[in-house]
Amino acid sequence: MEQYVVTGMSCAACQARVEKAVNGVPGVTSCSVSLLTNSMGVEGTASPEEIIKAVEAAGYGASPKGQTEKAAVSLSDKLAAEEDALKDRETPVLKRRLIASVGFLLVLMYFSMGHMMLGFPLPAFFDDNHVAMGLIQLLLTVVIMIINKKFFVSGFSSLMHGAPNMDTLIALGSAAGFVYSTVMLFAMTRAQVDGGAMAAMPYMDEFYFESSAMILALITVGKMLEAYSKGKTTNALKSLMKLAPKTANIERDGVEVTVSVDEVKIGDIFLVRPGENIPVDGVVLEGNSAVNESALTGESLPVDKEPGSPVSSATLNQSGFLRCRATKVGEDTTLAQIIQMVSDAAATKAPVAKLADTISGYFVPAVIAIATLTTVIWLLVGEPIGYALARGICVLVVSCPCALGLATPVAIMVGNGVGAKNGILFKNAEALQETGAVQIVALDKTGTITSGEPKVTDLVPAEGVTEEELILLAASLEQKSEHPLAKAVLQYAQEKETSLREAEEFQALPGNGLTAKVDGKVLLGGSYKYMKGQTRIPESFTRKYEDLAGDGKTPLFFSSDGELLGVIAVADTMKEDSAQAISELKNMGIHVVMLTGDNERTAAAIGRQAGVNEVVAGVLPNGKETVIRKLQEKGKVAMVGDGINDAPALTRAEIGIAIGAGTDVAIDAADVVLMKSKLTDVSAAIRLSRRTYTNIVENLFWALIYNTLLIPLAAGAYVKLFGWSMNPMWGAAAMSLSSFCVVSNALRLNLLKIHDASHDRPIKNRVQTDPDGRILEHNTKEEETMTKTLKIEGMMCTHCEATVKKALEAVDGVAEAKVSHVEGTAVVELNKDVTDDALKSAVEAKDYIVLEVC
Repeated sequence: MEQYVVTGMSCAACQARVEKAVNGVPGVTSCSVSLLTNSMGVEGTASPEEIIKAVEAAGYGASPKGQTEKAAVSLSDKLAAEEDALKDRETPVLKRRLIASVGFLLVLMYFSMGHMMLGFPLPAFFDDNHVAMGLIQLLLTVVIMIINKKFFVSGFSSLMHGAPNMDTLIALGSAAGFVYSTVMLFAMTRAQVDGGAMAAMPYMDEFYFESSAMILALITVGKMLEAYSKGKTTNALKSLMKLAPKTANIERDGVEVTVSVDEVKIGDIFLVRPGENIPVDGVVLEGNSAVNESALTGESLPVDKEPGSPVSSATLNQSGFLRCRATKVGEDTTLAQIIQMVSDAAATKAPVAKLADTISGYFVPAVIAIATLTTVIWLLVGEPIGYALARGICVLVVSCPCALGLATPVAIMVGNGVGAKNGILFKNAEALQETGAVQIVALDKTGTITSGEPKVTDLVPAEGVTEEELILLAASLEQKSEHPLAKAVLQYAQEKETSLREAEEFQALPGNGLTAKVDGKVLLGGSYKYMKGQTRIPESFTRKYEDLAGDGKTPLFFSSDGELLGVIAVADTMKEDSAQAISELKNMGIHVVMLTGDNERTAAAIGRQAGVNEVVAGVLPNGKETVIRKLQEKGKVAMVGDGINDAPALTRAEIGIAIGAGTDVAIDAADVVLMKSKLTDVSAAIRLSRRTYTNIVENLFWALIYNTLLIPLAAGAYVKLFGWSMNPMWGAAAMSLSSFCVVSNALRLNLLKIHDASHDRPIKNRVQTDPDGRILEHNTKEEETMTKTLKIEGMMCTHCEATVKKALEAVDGVAEAKVSHVEGTAVVELNKDVTDDALKSAVEAKDYIVLEVC
């Protein structure tokens, strides 16, 4: 997306006009204009020159947003240019205009109303000299109009281009009052010459000089408040930009030197002392410290870092000295990516904004027509021209297309900012709006619900064996194994500071277990099926094995010289916040589905622990996308994942949510990125989306109801019924406050506690489920298939299952394989004839034994 800065826009009508002009350029596929940031995002093949020409032809100005950055090759210069583009230049200018306008307006009000209504004294020169009184009002009004000439230049210029905007309404209203008053001044002059002061006196009531001036002053008040509030909405983005470090301490030829952060290259060694910000993304080589990452993730607790730990740009080193190697620099750092993501999201439009855009395109011409019609009708019913004109002017100045134009973008900007401060990044405005509307959340198990790393969960020593002895001998046996389950046992031993013994004559028995000699004793380790043939396993341990396996754990049995030592259970454990997050999602009325490649028994056990509504087991990596497609038949789906194999499913789902600690591929495919990798941020993202959408609806309601109620009042529609009417000055005051109210309402989102679930409410359009809680029968087959069952010996854990599954599915004609290490079987679904020998060879090539194919 190419971004441009657009100048000259004042309301939603301007925004709609620019969009229409650019969308008409050949080669432009989409155009999104933001009134809030005065920016435009364009996609397509059209050249910048053609786009700028189209904007200028519509009566506005445009320049490429990166124009000031072209000579700059560094991230620092680019961020400085971006920050400069967001700088609030409007408020100081409007403040000066307002002060000058109010100064002259007070003098004007003194002459026009103070003397007549309150009896304020005037110089003797003005006694019975009504012409002089009219001239002084005219001159003071002219001065105020010159101070606020921008309204007239922009308004009449837009009118000449056939695209009237809010400034057009102000300019027409103020100018109409001024011209009418000037005509009355000439008429009064003639009357005073012919009939003296008494003849001229009635014309004083026909002056609207103070109304014309007051309109401009009051609108300027509103514009200043609006500009100030709009500046606040970009605070989150500006705060992120200010986090970017300026310098880095790096090692060059063994000497520490301080350089600009833009000079750091991938592979450079940089040093960070306590109290310093980390300059670029990298990995720790030496040192231990606690790093405050709240600037990027919103997490207040510091994160411990040790050799091998990743570090991110703009985070604060709090306690120790770190020596790191740079892995990402410049625009590739985490901070730069976040800034780009938030900036791009601000340049896009939410679907709900289309309503406001459609209305805005017709709003101003309709208001001008209503004002003209109002004036004509009052003249036709016999009212004086001054009264009729006042009604028409009031219609012009009370109408507010600006509130309509700001209703959506201010809420989107603030919502994105709140998300960014809490480590939740929405890639575009549509994602921010639609995330709250999801009915089904599909969670990938590994790395999302669980940690993705096997850990020891249970120790069950045999009679006469202590836990310390069991873990000592088991870890000593496992220390030479490369199996993931062995690493879990070794990690547990390290945590318990166990001193391991040397293992001799180590042998890995593929698909079965391990054997070695430790202190002269023969140790064996392996699955229940393998070990029951090697040692006597009591009935109590068999029941314990069944209980552990039923909970989704992998029991490992160990023996010494044929005597059972005990059982160590290993499992991919759930993250601390998984159950809470799933509970919050269910309380929101969302159907939670867990996707996993595990067998039915293991998957069901983990599903029960997590508390999900439904479990879909045996899902192949390339089958997740198919499951998501099936789920979409029943409702709007969000997919949460972190791996490369999740990318197709993330793309297929209406909303893809990537865990921030996941792969770059998954993050690129997602619509929402969770920087903290906490599952509770999924419910927080949905909560923020719902509240932002509610805020947008509130803003649109206010903008529409305001105009719906006040335009008839301004036109005098209620005069005959209730005696209600509106002075043009009050109309201008109401208009000036309407946009301010919309922006202020959006700023309330900053007060939202996105992790507070106490106010959650279920969605009304929940998905329909059967008595078992399932929304559909998940079947990833596209057609009827034949099946074969293989009985396999040697599988010990889910990793063995994955190996066998992958081997079988690589055979031509195999549609899907459902493997269970607990049952020792693989059920193969075929879409064409495959020989038993082909299936057997595929499994035995991975060192497992096929006992039977049936």
